[in-house]
Amino acid sequence: MMRSTLDHLVIVSPTLPLGAQFVERQLAVQLQPGGKHMRMSTHNLLLRLGESFYLEVIAPDSEAPLPTRPRWFGLDELSAQSSPYLAHWVARTERLDSADESLRQVFGEIEPMSRGGLSWKISIQPDGHLPLQGAVPSLIDWGESEHPAKRLDDKGCQLQRLEIAHPEPCVVERELQSIGFTGPVSVLRSERYALKAYILTPHGLRIL
Repeated sequence: MMRSTLDHLVIVSPTLPLGAQFVERQLAVQLQPGGKHMRMSTHNLLLRLGESFYLEVIAPDSEAPLPTRPRWFGLDELSAQSSPYLAHWVARTERLDSADESLRQVFGEIEPMSRGGLSWKISIQPDGHLPLQGAVPSLIDWGESEHPAKRLDDKGCQLQRLEIAHPEPCVVERELQSIGFTGPVSVLRSERYALKAYILTPHGLRIL
């Protein structure tokens, strides 16, 4: 059976400067440069949230050629007027290539990706949409690569928990069980889907 745990949070933004401004205003800490994802024509900024957690701000890279496929994390749905927001999260696992067809139908196809010296495999829906609107995670397998959080400066931020609100929490919980998920995540019933991340910072507890 697959086992998985929380890997990172995903803030989507129409531009990196706008995304950085959003996070830095909420958490009062500065983000670090990440890199470019050539296949997706995106780039990112990062913030360490613990030894094995981090936060990613990701945006379309206007200087890169247009991708030949839909961008991941629903980024093609953003407009220049869109506000940055916590859209999604990613769960870490091993042997992702062995994911069966039932998992791929929910979480997406397994694709190789890279950024700088890092390489990994990640589940991506062919149309770029997020699984269950983002309520259930994309799956990532870092393979032999060092986890990105270990390369980041410690800014004194620690993820306390991720809260998922969804009209059908039992569906979310069922899919989390299917990937053997354990981690600081709670699932609540709500009329509308929403994600909230509770992060302890040097300035107190903040919510994204």
